Amino acid sequence: MSTEATPDQQDAREPNAGQTQLSLGIAAARNLSTTTKTVPQMQGISSRWLLRTLPWVEVSGGSYRVNRRLVYAVGDGRVTFVQEGADVRVVPAELAELPLLRGLDDAEALRALAERFQQREFQPGEEMARAGQPADHVYLIAHGKVQKVGTGKYGEETRLGTVADGGYLGGQTVGTEAGEWAFTARAVTACTVLALPRAAYEEVAGRNERLRAHVRRREDEAGRPQNKRGEADVALAAGHAGEPALPGTFVDYELRPREYELSVAQTVLKVHTRVADLYNDPMNQVEQQLRLTIEALRERQEWELVNNPEFGLLHNADHGQRVSTHSGPPTPDDFDELLSMRRQTKAFFAHPRAIAAFGRECTKRGIYFGDAEVDGHRLPAWRGVPIYPLGKLGVAADGTTSILAMRTGEAAEGVVGLRQTGIPDEYEPGLNVRFMGINDQAVISYLVSTYYSAAVLVPDALGVLENVEVDRTPDA
Repeated sequence: MSTEATPDQQDAREPNAGQTQLSLGIAAARNLSTTTKTVPQMQGISSRWLLRTLPWVEVSGGSYRVNRRLVYAVGDGRVTFVQEGADVRVVPAELAELPLLRGLDDAEALRALAERFQQREFQPGEEMARAGQPADHVYLIAHGKVQKVGTGKYGEETRLGTVADGGYLGGQTVGTEAGEWAFTARAVTACTVLALPRAAYEEVAGRNERLRAHVRRREDEAGRPQNKRGEADVALAAGHAGEPALPGTFVDYELRPREYELSVAQTVLKVHTRVADLYNDPMNQVEQQLRLTIEALRERQEWELVNNPEFGLLHNADHGQRVSTHSGPPTPDDFDELLSMRRQTKAFFAHPRAIAAFGRECTKRGIYFGDAEVDGHRLPAWRGVPIYPLGKLGVAADGTTSILAMRTGEAAEGVVGLRQTGIPDEYEPGLNVRFMGINDQAVISYLVSTYYSAAVLVPDALGVLENVEVDRTPDA
């Protein structure tokens, strides 16, 4: 093992015997030198494109009410299951997510229906239902992916959509009259499904008048005049001649519109007075502590805007605006489907790994997906719509994530951020820093708070591409 000293170690030693030191050593000189420093760095800071892109609406009263036209057709929900080993059961209250059972508060009827669901397994390519045959089952997809297939104008097979975990088929089966399947349902992957035969539903409904009355009321609402979005129709006359009697009409509103309360993220910043008094050269310690604390709060704010169960965008996207990928990884076909579901799509938001997976799919097809300039930055884009990286969307343990597509702004009936400015001790818009005092240990405390929320003004303002697989496939 070498024992040769490094140059710095040699400089730090006393001069050798018989030698005279002619100049100041490097090690000694370093003790008197002034280093060039950076401000404290933080790895947790991201680009926070969502906070920068959302139009922020001033909420002076602390809450924001979204008034909408009356909607008869309630959006289809998702069903939740519980699993014990290989056995899967539906949570009874979750059956109220089916359109004709929405709003039913009869726990006994829901429990009786839940008990009559039968677990079935389907292999890839196996059919659950065939177009034109009686719709005599409700199918709840506990796990897997099912494709709805129709017939085109010239007899060719067409893909009508995909249903995945938590979705269902045959919701109208629990109606007063059984209809026919309008499509063929085929398993794309191995599927675990809970099936309710119509005979089992009729058995329960025959003993429960409240259930029958509720279903009849829902069917009556669904049969009222409405536009393709499910809103109460406005009677109009057009293309007529002469003097016919014109229809009278009015625009009905929701009686209980949703109100969004501002949420809060807070922390107490503590700094010892000795640090604040003595160690402020060349940079202010309190200022740097506050800067990094605010960065952490803003990161949490963006996470909440995506994932909060009350107002987060992932949880507030209408179920009619959710689609599943056709094959697993995000493809140009999937992005086109998202675009086709709304007007004036302004932005896609995706996890960086999802963007990379989309790039691989484009490369496979020989497609260049382009870019767009936003605030001096070049971002990937599809059909001219920028794709913003958003790590807060997260990637699940099974390698799947979601992609958001949205229209933004109040004027466009889109997605907006909510905040209140001008609050006491405001440090940044919607964020304040309040002095809380000095305790007996000479520690200064500051309360740092930021208030925020987000609102989706109409359902088609926000769409979600679900079950996006981001891991590389063997042939990638």
